[in-house]
Amino acid sequence: MPELEKNRFKAALAEGRTQIGCWVGLADDYAAEIAGEAGFDWLLLDGEHAPNDIRSLRAQLSALGRSASHPVIRLPIGEGWMVKQAMDIGAQTLLIPLVESGAQAEELARAMRYAPAGTRGMGAALARASRFSGITDYVHAADAEACLLVQVETVKGLAALDDILAVEGVDGVFIGPADLSADMGFPGRAGAPEVVAAITDALARIRAAGKAAGILSTDEAQARDWIAKGASFVAVGIDVLVLAQGLRALAARFRG
Repeated sequence: MPELEKNRFKAALAEGRTQIGCWVGLADDYAAEIAGEAGFDWLLLDGEHAPNDIRSLRAQLSALGRSASHPVIRLPIGEGWMVKQAMDIGAQTLLIPLVESGAQAEELARAMRYAPAGTRGMGAALARASRFSGITDYVHAADAEACLLVQVETVKGLAALDDILAVEGVDGVFIGPADLSADMGFPGRAGAPEVVAAITDALARIRAAGKAAGILSTDEAQARDWIAKGASFVAVGIDVLVLAQGLRALAARFRG
């Protein structure tokens, strides 16, 4: 009988090993499979800003089946029914945007786990996650492999960071520099000194609490600086930008 796959990404974060990832926003299983062959530690399947739904996310999870890159699904919002669907299609790691309180983080941690530890619905018998009942002990083993990453991206979220970090079921906190900079009054200026100082402080607090700290930066020097400051799961690119910029550069070389 098949056994539940161990969450290698969760284990790596717990051991303090830096994980380099990439945003996957093309919302296509073939493109996701190509990204999975590139050599990243993790890939973010974006359900917030990319044109994904539960079926396209499932297709991408399937396409990454042979990949060594761990798939992380970002939901549009932290609703319990969305968490349930994402877990049932086989996701083990979720990134939830716009978390602004410890109570919200606690609710999300419970939504990812079965009773009595949580509130996840007992529907694994028909789910891809259990290999359609092939993993007979799935409901007993799944909680240990569930990995919750919460996204702090507002001034209110930063103010509640200590409460969020106190939640046992939170494995990591991802700082969203674009939204945070806008909420701080610096839209489009994630490199503003005030924003950089706030993120630097947040990364230190996350690490001091024993949690994994994450961030996205498509600027190589900045990404390396965040790693040096304690970020341990870092997205260093976005597939949409890699494709768009590559195509524009190729066209420009032959234009005129």
